[in-house]
Amino acid sequence: MKFFLDTADVEQIKRALEWGILDGVTTNPTLISKTGRPFKEVVKEILEIVDGPVSLETVSLDAKGMIEEGRTLAKMGDNVVVKIPMTPEGMKAVRVLEAEGIPTNVTLVFSPVQALIAAKAGASYVSPFVGRVDDVSGEGMKLIREVKEIFMNYEIDTEIIVASVRHPMHVLEAALIGADICTMPFAVMEKLFKHPLTDKGIELFLKDWEKVPDRPF
Repeated sequence: MKFFLDTADVEQIKRALEWGILDGVTTNPTLISKTGRPFKEVVKEILEIVDGPVSLETVSLDAKGMIEEGRTLAKMGDNVVVKIPMTPEGMKAVRVLEAEGIPTNVTLVFSPVQALIAAKAGASYVSPFVGRVDDVSGEGMKLIREVKEIFMNYEIDTEIIVASVRHPMHVLEAALIGADICTMPFAVMEKLFKHPLTDKGIELFLKDWEKVPDRPF
């Protein structure tokens, strides 16, 4: 399963790249607004350091506007993926952009049928939001299981991006289900490394190392 960061913070992206586990980035207007920096400046910097897909979101509500914005975003880099909302107008835009060779990521997906519609429209990626489903007393990971089953039933190539991830268990469950990608906040990615027994083991080894005579370092 590929790991994406859901962020527009360039410093976070750089740290994840240093770890060697970052496969791509997803952004949205909220994340970019939090940087307090000009849109083009932020995006240019992200595209320069990330080799994998970088999702950038349209803001229009009509297909014509989404298509125009999508074309503009795609010109910013070869690895740009255009995020389109799960609406009828959005699906019109997906068809046009994909036909032009511009990959799309259908966002704000909350049901298996919505994911199927996005795939039928030709989307390269679909992003079911597990955390937000959990927030309204639903089962976010059940949504992922059902989307995965439908896509396997019909040999659909659209990649599943598990989005709105809140904690490491979401990442684990996504991997067990067989999702293609999990996009997560930096704080969640950082927590994936942590385990109390790892910390305890390192502490023990270091204490024992101090007892070794004639240490080379």
